[in-house]
Amino acid sequence: MKRALITAGASGIGYAMGHAFEAAGYDVWITDVDRAALEACPSTWTCCAVDVSNEADMRRLFDEIAAVGGVDAVCANAGVAGPTAAVEDVDWADWQACINVTLGGVFLTAKFAAPLMKAAGAGAIIVTSSTAGVFGYPNRAPYAAAKWGVIGLMKTLAMELGPYGIRANAICPGAVEGPRMEGVLEREAQAKNMTRDEVYKGYASGTSMRTFVEARDIADMAVFLASTAAGRVSGQVISVDGHTENPDPKP
Repeated sequence: MKRALITAGASGIGYAMGHAFEAAGYDVWITDVDRAALEACPSTWTCCAVDVSNEADMRRLFDEIAAVGGVDAVCANAGVAGPTAAVEDVDWADWQACINVTLGGVFLTAKFAAPLMKAAGAGAIIVTSSTAGVFGYPNRAPYAAAKWGVIGLMKTLAMELGPYGIRANAICPGAVEGPRMEGVLEREAQAKNMTRDEVYKGYASGTSMRTFVEARDIADMAVFLASTAAGRVSGQVISVDGHTENPDPKP
């Protein structure tokens, strides 16, 4: 059976990825730092409490994966929103925390996945970036920087690992319905002296489809990128966002 590893898989996009990969016939492994959420995941999944920014944690995780035969698809999905503030008001500690998880976690995932995939002569690394990785985002400096960074890392992985039969791609979700985006809406509303509904409308009206997206939309794209149907797709940045034109919400 094929095996998929999904970081931050106990909720949101990662949770949807877990269900999508299981439906596609994969043995699903997920990591998360939320132990309560891990306990609520399906019993058919292998669930591991792991901090993706901790090298020792990640080394132990991949040692366990190696012991059961390696991994076919890795979804480096973990990230944190970081602060919503003007750049001069961003604390250095908050900057570092966002970069360490959102960019550093992808690096460590790739670092430990690469040897297993090289040994197998195949594999797919799928990175969750964001529309913040292709546009500038006011008041989101750490998050935008990290999401741009993971795209550069992904393109480097595609070039470096391609000769070994390993593909790397990035998915850029737009505004995704769910609790995490609700938190973003509330913080941006406060920072910009707007209502939550005005910010929501700004995000939606900045897309050609006038809509947020669902976590399952991202999950479906991840399964496609891991499949043989995408066998010659690598080094690509694919947005699943309803076609975002203006990422800065305005009333």
